Amino acid sequence: MATSSSPSSAAPSPSPRTDPLTLEVVELIGTVVARYYEEYEEAASEHSLTGAQARVLGLLSIEPMPMRRIAKKLKCEPSNITGIIDRLEARGLVERRPDPADRRVKLAAPTEEGVRVARGLRDSLNFAREPLAELSREERVSLRGLLRRMLGEGA
Repeated sequence: MATSSSPSSAAPSPSPRTDPLTLEVVELIGTVVARYYEEYEEAASEHSLTGAQARVLGLLSIEPMPMRRIAKKLKCEPSNITGIIDRLEARGLVERRPDPADRRVKLAAPTEEGVRVARGLRDSLNFAREPLAELSREERVSLRGLLRRMLGEGA
């Protein structure tokens, strides 16, 4: 008795989410993120900061911003940011000031010392910078576009 091979009896091909290439890419992204956070935590501790304090200070060194926007960028509760800002302010790294566009809103902004510490943190983060330096400008632009696309930000 001959048997015919039907599509339902064939082994299903892996979905795009479970194919070996996708699984390897996900694993590599996870490794990159873990190494980055590990190095960030080490750099932060060298400045007697927590990783969260260092990330907030890094954001503020780019531009002063309201605490709600910091919370949104870091995907955490505004009340957590208030505590972080309180501790950074107590160390003289951050100050609160009125937003010139809306005086009801307080901006968190780095002090001169905060800018200096943020620069020191950035300068000590070799993990992200050194491997990226191995890529050409075109490769870095391509990687940036792919990452933005993955995050739904467009290219």
